[in-house]
Amino acid sequence: MRYAVEAVRIVKKYVTKKRKGFFKSETEVVEALKGISFKIRYGEIVGLLGPNGAGKTTTIKIVSTLLLPDSGKVFIDGVEAFKNLSYVREKIGIMLTVEKGFFPKLTGRENLIYFGTLYGLERKLLEKRVNYLLDLLELKELGGSDKLYEEFSLGMKARLAFARALLKDPPIILLDEPTLGLDPVSARKIRRIVKDLAHKEGKAVLYTTHNMFEAEIVCDRILLINKGVIVSEGTPEELKNKIPKLKVIRAVLHGGNMEKLSKLISSSLNLKPEIKIVERGLEVKLAIKNPEEILNDLLKIFNLANVDVVSLNIEEPSLEDVFIYFAKGVIE
Repeated sequence: MRYAVEAVRIVKKYVTKKRKGFFKSETEVVEALKGISFKIRYGEIVGLLGPNGAGKTTTIKIVSTLLLPDSGKVFIDGVEAFKNLSYVREKIGIMLTVEKGFFPKLTGRENLIYFGTLYGLERKLLEKRVNYLLDLLELKELGGSDKLYEEFSLGMKARLAFARALLKDPPIILLDEPTLGLDPVSARKIRRIVKDLAHKEGKAVLYTTHNMFEAEIVCDRILLINKGVIVSEGTPEELKNKIPKLKVIRAVLHGGNMEKLSKLISSSLNLKPEIKIVERGLEVKLAIKNPEEILNDLLKIFNLANVDVVSLNIEEPSLEDVFIYFAKGVIE
């Protein structure tokens, strides 16, 4: 099978200076990627999910040929990327950040025409494509077509950056946290278009995010990355099934003392609760295999601690629990 994207044992290191005192520094080597490998098919959205500094942006830059790996290979549409740069870059559309690269004194339309011209698109085709993308991302409706870029809201800037990534109608799309900091309406619009591009038009999408909710609703498969290593991969459901079959008891309580409650639960049930202050009082979270077996004892503890139960739910593990399990080896 010819994959849209195939990364093979990619390694990338950065050399930085670590300050020691006021006048001295020492060289430090940071290994951003530690031999990661993955494949992406046409027609699917693959999420690269991880915290800040996990290696997501470095991966995107290497796959797009903007950054050379120290070792390893990248294949785009079956072709070795760094030996066929012109061919590969025609196949890829990339959105790295919302704001970089646009001209503040040009309108949204003028910016897209400028970049389309750089991409070598013929004039009539370019005008048609620009009009289509302005309509698709509702920039005409928002006034962004004829408004100067410096007057754009963050949501409009994100839509324009996404439009630029789609100018060439590329079969492979690389999106680096495309909804970061956006209002819910703009974020929802971008997610819906991404899903249509993959599932209706057959494009391959690599989608980086640290948002668990977003990864679960957008991505067909997820690569969990932490400290430069892919710690697990699969569909959201497959990932959930890989961790121990623990369920989560989540209770919201009114009144009581956090420290006293934690000690009571730990000593009585031999479990370590996660307790935090929320708007309605205290939230207690416990991970356990058979929560039904301890519910009565837990309610007695709440009564002993002189707290009122506002709500109590038993939940299946979330994608966040999965990530914590694989990244740290525990469910919090």
